[in-house]
Amino acid sequence: MRTAVVIGTGLIGTSAALALAGRGVTVYLRDHDPSAAHTAAALGAGTDQAPPEQVDLAVVAVPPAHIATTVADAQRTGTARSYLDVGSVKGGPRRDLQDLGCDLSTYIGTHPMAGRERSGPLAATADLFEGRPWVLTPTPETGTDTLNLALELVSLCRAVPVVMDADAHDRAVALVSHTPQLLASLAAARLREAEESAVRLCGQGIRDVTRIAASEPGMWVDILSANPGPVADVLSAVAADLDETVAALRALQSSDEDKRTGGAAGIEAVLGRGRAGQARIPGKHGAGPAAYETVAVLIGDHPGELGRLFADAGRAGVNVEDVAIEHATGQQAGLVQLSVAPASAPVLSAALRERGWSIRQ
Repeated sequence: MRTAVVIGTGLIGTSAALALAGRGVTVYLRDHDPSAAHTAAALGAGTDQAPPEQVDLAVVAVPPAHIATTVADAQRTGTARSYLDVGSVKGGPRRDLQDLGCDLSTYIGTHPMAGRERSGPLAATADLFEGRPWVLTPTPETGTDTLNLALELVSLCRAVPVVMDADAHDRAVALVSHTPQLLASLAAARLREAEESAVRLCGQGIRDVTRIAASEPGMWVDILSANPGPVADVLSAVAADLDETVAALRALQSSDEDKRTGGAAGIEAVLGRGRAGQARIPGKHGAGPAAYETVAVLIGDHPGELGRLFADAGRAGVNVEDVAIEHATGQQAGLVQLSVAPASAPVLSAALRERGWSIRQ
């Protein structure tokens, strides 16, 4: 691939453009808002000038409802040899393209499984897709050249290609992406009218659960409008679980010992199913889940502390697998939780204590 045009310079489009431009591809940028394309160009994602000739690949990074018409318009003007989209829903746009009579041999639907709570070109990064799954949904009509260009794009973005059927993809993302977004928003909405004294007690658990609730609502309306059925199916099952959980909690309030026993069993069952489901989430580099131990370190909230902590962990010869930071309420301090292999935890704890760090048990 020598040239590409990215149509839609939001988070995903600009991140893809940054990755391509950083690896020597000449990238042309388009957006219905010229200032967005200009901003992406200023970040080094390419040029917002029109391409002088047909490019190798058009990357369509627009909301799902606009994918089909955008691809159709680009094909009509001969913008590229091949076309792909990076929308989070695949079945509907493909059917819309068929209805519009588009050339499906030069098109493939794709979806990089990456994102952030922030949107727009200023939130983009060239490494957004590194190590993340990038779903490809070829059909029997997909041409070999188009599939190869899509695979090249995935490789240049350092992502991991995953081939799926379009409708199977939509059911999958309803479960692992779209429903979690709504559940995070529902949990966060409980905080909107909460007493200030309650909100001040927020710890890492509620921060983890509600992190993605900070996403742009308008963007998610577009996504959910394109995949309402599968999301509603998952939420319906969640609603049934919630009804059972509420009933179990009410039973725990009963003066009847048998009801309390049944309520406790119901809550334990819910928590057990949740634990079993969480254990299925892939671990590092897509491998099976790994068990880590946490070394909790108290640090001051001032510049350089995190860098010094990581440097000391490196000197100890310990690989930190994951990091979480919990800020102390009303104090200029935080608790950094370093996840490491179980055998490395005592080594790291001892090394950090020697260097003056306060380790919390």
